[in-house]
Amino acid sequence: MNLSSRFAPSPTGYLHLGNARTALFAWLAARGADAAFILRMEDTDTERSRADYAQAIMADLYWLGLDWDEGPDVGGAHGPYRQMERQGIYADLFARLLAQGDAYPCYCRREELEAERQRQRAAGQAPRYGGHCRHLSAEQRAAREAAGQVPTLRFRIPDAGVLRVPDLVWGEREYALTEFGDFVIRRADGSPAFFFANAVDDALMGVGLVLRGEDHLSNTPRQILILRALQLAVPQYGHLPLILGDDGQPLSKRNGAGSLRELREKGFLPEAVCNYLARLGHYYAESALMDMVALARGFATSRISRAPARFDAAQLEHWQQQALQSLPAERLWTWLAPALRTSVPEDRRMAFVQAVRGNVLRPQEGEHWAAVCFGHFHGDAEARSALEETPPEFWAAAAQTLQTVAGDYGSWVKTLQAASGRKGKALFLPLRAALTGRVHGPELAALLPLMGMERALARLAAASPY
Repeated sequence: MNLSSRFAPSPTGYLHLGNARTALFAWLAARGADAAFILRMEDTDTERSRADYAQAIMADLYWLGLDWDEGPDVGGAHGPYRQMERQGIYADLFARLLAQGDAYPCYCRREELEAERQRQRAAGQAPRYGGHCRHLSAEQRAAREAAGQVPTLRFRIPDAGVLRVPDLVWGEREYALTEFGDFVIRRADGSPAFFFANAVDDALMGVGLVLRGEDHLSNTPRQILILRALQLAVPQYGHLPLILGDDGQPLSKRNGAGSLRELREKGFLPEAVCNYLARLGHYYAESALMDMVALARGFATSRISRAPARFDAAQLEHWQQQALQSLPAERLWTWLAPALRTSVPEDRRMAFVQAVRGNVLRPQEGEHWAAVCFGHFHGDAEARSALEETPPEFWAAAAQTLQTVAGDYGSWVKTLQAASGRKGKALFLPLRAALTGRVHGPELAALLPLMGMERALARLAAASPY
């Protein structure tokens, strides 16, 4: 069974989460079956397609951890991989369909077609092409072209019959061919319509598995008809339910998420994004963070849910936390460092990242803890309140006992507990507030050696209002 897969974005904008999930699922399916993965740019929308968007999409996919065996930047046996470079291929196939009688030129003007659709809607009918140019004679066509009319090319739907379309997610569906009107496969400017180029490229590139959004469900029967007319192989199709935003509407920047690039710029790790997206509408028995090999090994189209998936920012942050916990210290420092304004001594960097890794989700959050350890900070309202509620004699005891034990944290808290009569939250909360400016955060045992005795004593002295 051919399980080679592909991702075929239109380079008209940055990659959003819905498309990123589609790309990931297609990649996981291919890699899990030890099959090829192909990247193709569908750039026939010449007004909106841009080369910089194509480059950005490839960069984002590489960042996510996806690679491809064939594509615009790596080449391959089935190129070119940009549709605007495949116009000669399409022209030959258009000619075949015309010669077979499976396609015909259409001279209907846009205004005429829109008026027809409005009449059909007013009558409670589904809009479909009425076949006005279906039976024009060669003389009638010549007369129209002599008058300067430039035709589109329409695919001729069979007059009767039922088309059965198997789907890996939704099961088999049946379509009466009389429900379809003849549809455009070549625009008046000579460029191929999506129905056509998308379908024939999949077949000619040897794609055996097409995973895409459920918004393409109505396209699939038309594309199967094209492939059958051209005697090309029909791939397996699986249509993924849409991702909904926090308002229950299809996901968009407005209701919960933007582009993959925005997540990247906010500091989300690719491991976190992949683990989140892989479970967004797909079931894994394993609940721990998985690498790409494990995600591919556990992926199956039978585990894709038919129910819409809902974007959950809290879940994404959960996987971010899991990814950060598993990140090697060197890479964690590389992730943190660009956002830090406070200088961290080179010989303390690994100890610093190990101390704070459980308390940062974004690189920018590391700056406060860098200031705690190696600079100056401003405490928040909760910390100031904790300081105000603590009597001055506690701070005197804290400073004295810290010096007595020479900065050893374990000995310090035991000695201070005995000296002050405080324990638990009453002991640790004011210490944390004074030393870090927060009432929550990394373990003080890890932070104290980094900030050093002198800095710690100065903060304890500053904590007392007297």
